[in-house]
Amino acid sequence: MAGHEIPEPADRKRVADHMAHPEAAEETRHSCDPAFQHGVVVGFDGSTSSERALAYAIGMARRSGSGLIIVHVANRLPTTVWAGCEPPVFVDVPDHRTEVLGLELACADHLSEVPWILVERGGDICHELEEVGREYEADAIVVGSTHGLVGRIFGSVAGRLARRAQRPVVVIP
Repeated sequence: MAGHEIPEPADRKRVADHMAHPEAAEETRHSCDPAFQHGVVVGFDGSTSSERALAYAIGMARRSGSGLIIVHVANRLPTTVWAGCEPPVFVDVPDHRTEVLGLELACADHLSEVPWILVERGGDICHELEEVGREYEADAIVVGSTHGLVGRIFGSVAGRLARRAQRPVVVIP
């Protein structure tokens, strides 16, 4: 089994602060493991539709002989903190679901067929999936379809991603 990787919060801060040091941003962008360059990116949150997307992405990566980049976009809920006369401050509340998903994936037999990594991001799902795809120069992004009222009202992740992505997007029903 290839294993999984969960970036530490310090790594995320270093990447987020890349505007202060542009040369560090270039180094960070190109520091991806070469085994995963031109791999398959798949959005995964543990839902039934993301499990189907993961199964398809595993087959796609195996057929193309590439690595699998599993992306979990964590729920970073902005929490307003009011400190007297100070203006409100927004604090990220970490989502520990990525650690649970990483342990579940590490025990999954079907992932032994391809090399894979787990990448945690926080923010807009569409933006983060496309950003990971760009960083790894992915050949495709695979996502599960969104069902339910929320997807109909606000637009599904798959639909928004298909409209804005710079690489092929495969939507699994």
